[in-house]
Amino acid sequence: MPLRVELKPFERIVIGQSVITNSEHRATFLIDGDTPILREKDILTAETANTPVKRIYLCVQQMYLEDDIPKYQELYLGFVRDMLEAVPSSREHIEAASNHILNGDLYKALREIRKLMKREEELLSR
Repeated sequence: MPLRVELKPFERIVIGQSVITNSEHRATFLIDGDTPILREKDILTAETANTPVKRIYLCVQQMYLEDDIPKYQELYLGFVRDMLEAVPSSREHIEAASNHILNGDLYKALREIRKLMKREEELLSR
């Protein structure tokens, strides 16, 4: 079943290794196939990955976009180890994300880590 994507004016989306920027008009299109897709709002850069959870997210994002888990596996494990030492209560989400990675479901791992990012934001805003 194709993925329906609606982009706001000038919104960007990553499809595979390509960044697509919408024109000045809202656009809707269908994507059929099996390639990594991330909306601009879900993309982190090295500059914006400034917290422990965001560093984990960025690492998994690279695994997903490059379709290369082994390349980032050691880095991921280091970030996870640091996170679990600092915040042991994050274990449930980290384990769920790690299981998704082991199963090759990287987008699901990103969704799980986004839950941790929300929790981290709440804790940091106090």
